[in-house]
Amino acid sequence: MTGQNAGAPLEGLRVIDMSRLVAGNVLTHVLADFGAEVIKIEKPGLGDDLRAWRVEGVSTFWKAYCRNKQSLAVDMRSAEGLAVARELIASADVLVENFRPGTLEKMGLAPDDLLASNPGLIVVRISGWGQTGTWRGRPGFGSLIEAMSGFAMMNGFEDRPPVLPPLALADMIAGQSGAAATLMALRARDRDGSGQVIDLSLFEPMFACLGPQIANHRLTGREPRRMGSLSELSAPRNIYETADGGFVALSASTQAMAERVFRVIGRPDMITDPRFSTNSDRIDHLEECDAAVADFMRSLPRDELVELFTKAEVTVGIVAGVADLDGHPYITSREVIVETPDSDMASFPMHAITPRLSRTPGVIKTPGPALGAHSVAILAALGFSRDRIDDLVARSIVEEPTQLTGTTA
Repeated sequence: MTGQNAGAPLEGLRVIDMSRLVAGNVLTHVLADFGAEVIKIEKPGLGDDLRAWRVEGVSTFWKAYCRNKQSLAVDMRSAEGLAVARELIASADVLVENFRPGTLEKMGLAPDDLLASNPGLIVVRISGWGQTGTWRGRPGFGSLIEAMSGFAMMNGFEDRPPVLPPLALADMIAGQSGAAATLMALRARDRDGSGQVIDLSLFEPMFACLGPQIANHRLTGREPRRMGSLSELSAPRNIYETADGGFVALSASTQAMAERVFRVIGRPDMITDPRFSTNSDRIDHLEECDAAVADFMRSLPRDELVELFTKAEVTVGIVAGVADLDGHPYITSREVIVETPDSDMASFPMHAITPRLSRTPGVIKTPGPALGAHSVAILAALGFSRDRIDDLVARSIVEEPTQLTGTTA
């Protein structure tokens, strides 16, 4: 949905975002989608490091994850720039930062001090490993967390090395988790007026996705197997190649679904075969079960298979590439991709707002802004005179887009 969102659920909430890259920006774009005023404080001349993730010269990640936000380019290494940041934080409901633990204190912005002057403030501190623990001072990009959390060791094929995800998975999960945590803290503030500090590590939300693996290890003494797209929990479940070189994914996580699969592939005998009659039996004979499905999948082209299984109400679908998704009937009917006007592309496509609220939906108004696009307006709203703003700009403590080159996205 695009347009205005007057009456949005987070309208009137002011968020100061001093984070960089993915986790913090995912967190704050969720809040911005639902009406929060999100002000990005960025480094003059460079901005958020996310701006450097360019495709054909366009900062696509920035535009998508910093939509609906304002940009203030201010040099916080200077006393005056830091004073500007402090004034903004004093006016805010939420502060989001992802410096290495201890950095905020060195800057003179210790959470205790901020809460003393703004008791209702929610301070979200994002770091790789958390504000406590033996690794608190280590740098922690998402790739390290995906490796250390146990995820990579489980991901991939048994005869090949562990595999990291091809996207910033740990950051994205932490960002979504952090958005929920922020709303919980604001709900608590609604009751007693008091803010608090949220200690959000990238590690813990990623680790939580592994579920009971520690308990499983204590029970069995075994590491989870890297099984490609197979599963130790249910069968049949895999990605299968089709007659025309395409791929389909199939998952039969219930007994009824497995029986439907066996009927579709022309093997109703497997329903009563003691090797395959229950899920436990199928796991014990995983290779044989999977081979029967794979043989059938190789007999027909991809789209014909999907149609056949869909008619039988079996959970199957194509393994989609990006080209499959752009313009796909489901994507179009659900409006999963939203088009927004853009300075670099006539129309910039981005993911729709999630979740979908029936009465107070979120709204996408703009892609991520130019560096410093709102510097003057933000300072004017804080009560800075035009002369004072001009002086800060002239001394490069604050920057606005007319001064910059190559930072329009």
